[in-house]
Amino acid sequence: MFISDQVADDLKSYVYVYIDPRDGLPFYVGKGKGNRVFQHMEEDSESEKVAQIKSIIAAGLTPQIDILRYGLSDKEALLVEASCIDLLGRNNLTNLQSGHESTGFGRISTRDAITMLTAKPVDVLHSTMLITINKEYRSSMGPDALYEATRGIWKVGSRRESVDYAMAVYQGIVREVYKIDDWQRAGTTEYFTRDTSKFAGTGRWEFTGAIAPEDIRDTYVGNSVGKGGQNPIRYVNA
Repeated sequence: MFISDQVADDLKSYVYVYIDPRDGLPFYVGKGKGNRVFQHMEEDSESEKVAQIKSIIAAGLTPQIDILRYGLSDKEALLVEASCIDLLGRNNLTNLQSGHESTGFGRISTRDAITMLTAKPVDVLHSTMLITINKEYRSSMGPDALYEATRGIWKVGSRRESVDYAMAVYQGIVREVYKIDDWQRAGTTEYFTRDTSKFAGTGRWEFTGAIAPEDIRDTYVGNSVGKGGQNPIRYVNA
């Protein structure tokens, strides 16, 4: 199929979804203009998206391609795309990224939203490593997943040995505090909620530990330590 210039002018920016006709489930959400919606059919990469398209074609079928919204500005298309990916869940899609600003304004629970908007600033008095996990954090993640998202894998130097605690920080808010027991080279210890196949040999580090005592947690969890810069690691009193 082909979108003419006249149709493209009317569509403006749009958001689309690829659906597998074998089970009726969406597997890719995208945004674009003109013929962008059909370009994935011509790709020849090793991505999961292309593999699924080829699998559908090999079965003698064609992906169902729906336009979800059109007549949008670029900014509106970015927002709609991110919202759709958040709703469907990136784990259920072949998208490599969650969408524009999903780590700042993406899908979170009402509890997390209220916590973020009402959190009070707190001074960190202990020897601590603040670890920003914006890309990994999900409101629905359990305690094991939160721990494993926090403990590895990080590009840190010998200064890591001077801290007693690690705080999991999402959007400047402390989600959990861990007492660090030991540091190991990345890929040394077992993970249960993350794919660790690429951890070994990275030159990065991971720690093992346990949830901090209640008095420490009560001081920090749910309070704001401020947002850092691009580096996910911040040291305090170390």
